[in-house]
Amino acid sequence: MKNDRRGQIKQQADRLTDAFVAAGALPVETDSLMPAEILLDLYGEDIRARAFITHDSEMGEQMLRPDFTVPIVQRHMAEGAEPARYTYNGPVWRKQPRGSQAPTEYIQVGYELFDRANPAEADAEVFALFSKILRPHGLRVATGDIGILLAAISALKTTERRRAALRRHVWRPQRFVRLLERFGGQTPMPEGRKVLLEQVAKIGAEALLEQTPLHGLRSRAEVLERIETLQQDAAATPISGEEVTMLETVLDLKGTAGDVLQQLQSLAVDFPALSDSTERMTARHDALETRGIDAGALPFQVSFGRTNMEYYDGFVFGFFADNRPDLPMIASGGRYDALTRVLGQGREIAAVGGIIRPESLIAMQEGA
Repeated sequence: MKNDRRGQIKQQADRLTDAFVAAGALPVETDSLMPAEILLDLYGEDIRARAFITHDSEMGEQMLRPDFTVPIVQRHMAEGAEPARYTYNGPVWRKQPRGSQAPTEYIQVGYELFDRANPAEADAEVFALFSKILRPHGLRVATGDIGILLAAISALKTTERRRAALRRHVWRPQRFVRLLERFGGQTPMPEGRKVLLEQVAKIGAEALLEQTPLHGLRSRAEVLERIETLQQDAAATPISGEEVTMLETVLDLKGTAGDVLQQLQSLAVDFPALSDSTERMTARHDALETRGIDAGALPFQVSFGRTNMEYYDGFVFGFFADNRPDLPMIASGGRYDALTRVLGQGREIAAVGGIIRPESLIAMQEGA
């Protein structure tokens, strides 16, 4: 039975790959093991809870790839021509929470497009291709745009350190809200931090460290730098109530894409930093319309994808099986320009792509 199941998954995966090849994609393969340093730099130590890690005396710490996008971007930035379209078909590995029935190894079939000429057209191409392939399965679609939220954060009149902290925690909603409330003066400073800064104000950081033995992995210089950062943050003016309200409004925007676009255009009157986002969204709608998609009617939520699409920084989409709410997204994708900047060592290119899980497609059809 297990071999039969694997055979079904392979057939489905091969059909999807053929569809992407027909759309102009070049089939590529990547190594299963990746240097852990790369993923740790991208995602921080949190990735250790989700990835399988091994160690080699020569290669150092390695991780089984949790997805294909990172190695595909690395490959393209090193040797790819432009524009470029790639497709891939193979296993990825992710740890699952205790008690979860989700598989730790499953197949991904994906499509990635690198093209700096017209980002809106590239977004439309990828979304329309996935919509066409998945249309026979009657899936529910969801769309969003992480870039709108990032633009709203950039509009805040506060320190760059605070804006960077909010950007870093966009994908951790609870932490994000706590930071916004503290930066806006709505919640008091954590008690431990308050006591520390009071002691520093009395006797100075150097004297305090003389009295307090160091614990953990941080050096003395790193601790002093951290204390200076905390002092600067404590002295910063709170984010204004008007700006906090603006950011909360952006976070809550949802409805049809057409309705959300109108609301964004209204917000941009008072917050011009949102104008570029509205222009990009308008251009994307126009590109989608030329491909036969009613862009204005698409379900849209600015914050869609915040909990599971960590490296996306623009348009995002997902396809769901309503008859199988126990399944993960059947397909997902979006724009990830910032990832190419990080992995390109100073170079970058507009990039958008997505993946389909053939195993979930098969499970959905069995539950119909």
